[in-house]
Amino acid sequence: QVQLVESGGGLVQAGGSLRLSCEASGIIFSIHYMAWYRQALGKQRELVAVIGRAGSTNYTDSVKGRFTISRDNAKNTVYLQMNSLKPEDSAVYYCNAKRYVLARVVGDYWGKGTLVTVSS
Repeated sequence: QVQLVESGGGLVQAGGSLRLSCEASGIIFSIHYMAWYRQALGKQRELVAVIGRAGSTNYTDSVKGRFTISRDNAKNTVYLQMNSLKPEDSAVYYCNAKRYVLARVVGDYWGKGTLVTVSS
C-alpha cells in the first residue's frame, strides 16, 4: 500500500520560513519523480516544484529563489524549504510521486496535504 505523509505545515508570519517533509512508503522512492503541489481556497491545484530521479529541479515562477525542493532517497523523503513566505503562499500543500515508463505515467500517488497559512 502506497502512502505519502506530509508534515511541517502551520501558521507563520510573512517573511518567515517553513520546511515541509513528505515520507513515502510502499514505492521504490528513488525511481519516482517527486513534486509539491498546492491548492489555495477557491483556486485550482498548481505545481510548485518538482525534483527528478537524479535531482534536477524545476519551480513555478512565483516561488523561484524562495523555495527549494530536495530529496533524500535513503529516507524515502522529499522536502520543500520555503523562505520569505508571502500571504499568497497560503494553501494546502500536497506531495506527489510519479513513475514514468517510456514517457508514460504508470504510477501517480498523492498525500493528503498539509496546511500552510501565512499571515500578513
